[in-house]
Amino acid sequence: MFIQTEATPNPNALKFLPGREVSAGPREFLTIDQAAVSPLAEALFQLEGVAGVFFGSDYVSVTRHPAGPDWSQMKAPILATVMDHFVSGAPLLREGAVEGGEAGVEDSEIVAEIKQLLDSRIRPAVAQDGGDILFDSFDLETGVLSLRLRGACAGCPSSSATLKAGVEQMMKHYVPEVTRVEQVL
Repeated sequence: MFIQTEATPNPNALKFLPGREVSAGPREFLTIDQAAVSPLAEALFQLEGVAGVFFGSDYVSVTRHPAGPDWSQMKAPILATVMDHFVSGAPLLREGAVEGGEAGVEDSEIVAEIKQLLDSRIRPAVAQDGGDILFDSFDLETGVLSLRLRGACAGCPSSSATLKAGVEQMMKHYVPEVTRVEQVL
């Protein structure tokens, strides 16, 4: 098995591409307790310096503690852990764990339009950088759209520029009711 690695705009996150499907839906783990539902995420958190794990459709994004070991020390153990997991045939999630997703209440027409734009245009671009972007809320009175960044995009130095220059402009263009985009931490 050959696993490729890709840099992300976040210097503290790397993408690992095993050349196969990883997850049916995006899934993020920020603590070892959250990772307990996934043998792979749990094994990665046991490595020194791992601060976050994110599963995309065909990649695993790992975020390191900024004060921890550098990538030259972390990359080989992460590659070995990812390879061992996929070669073993173990499931990504333990039995009883539910695939992640956004539980939805009936969306307004505007919110449905926003989510469709996120899914079709924005989320694929963000996934190329090892992350994900999720709808959080939309205030119809003020036009403020709140979004949540995950994976390599959370904490990335360029994430606020991405939100303002890219996502906000696109949202305002296609959904005129959006006046501003904010990141929810």
